[in-house]
Amino acid sequence: MTGDDRIPAAQAARRLVRVASIGGLATLRGDGGPFSSMVAVATTAVGEPTLLLSTLAAHTRNLQKESRASLLISAENRHNGDPLAGSRVTLNGNVVADDDPATRRRFLARHPTAAGYADFGDFGFYRLVFTDAHLVAGFGRIVDLERQKLLAPAGLADSEEGAVAHMNADHADAVRLYATRLLGLRDGQWTVTGVDPDGLDMACDGQRARLDFAETVETPGALRATLAALAGKARNNG
Repeated sequence: MTGDDRIPAAQAARRLVRVASIGGLATLRGDGGPFSSMVAVATTAVGEPTLLLSTLAAHTRNLQKESRASLLISAENRHNGDPLAGSRVTLNGNVVADDDPATRRRFLARHPTAAGYADFGDFGFYRLVFTDAHLVAGFGRIVDLERQKLLAPAGLADSEEGAVAHMNADHADAVRLYATRLLGLRDGQWTVTGVDPDGLDMACDGQRARLDFAETVETPGALRATLAALAGKARNNG
């Protein structure tokens, strides 16, 4: 049994994608054969995986000829050394170029060191437009999921950047309490790196964390109320 056995399959899969920093990308070579590689991963506001790829890489050359791809994302191994005991999800679809500024911002927030080469001429941002997913979340729990089951509402997409800036500028104390009192993490200068309808992403000195919301948040007003309630809960936990 894993922790994901206690939550719905779609929610478990969505969280795996949200917290991922790396994944295994499978593309097709010109001769039709498979090719696998490791890539850094982030997500759009609604939960589609995003990638920063170089045209010099074999997987990108493959994608330029055939956009179909599969991305494997695995949970951190916390199961007594057995890599197959953890949850994992495979997403299948097509990789497309993505020049949305929000894609860039969210990716670099998750992978800040990538800012050092993201503007090189051979690099570009891409998005996996997946059609379906395959979740393995514990012994005997194998579920096929449709695309819509893994996507969050788009209601926060336009306000996310402002919300992140506001939390870091005006509510740094609350962010710190989210990490230390709600998640039990070490003290430090935690900052918000992203907000989506399912939760809050944070970072501190290279360590990443995610605070899941109890319910999906679809509007800026609901987000403000949720964050205020979480801050109150964190203060009471002290």
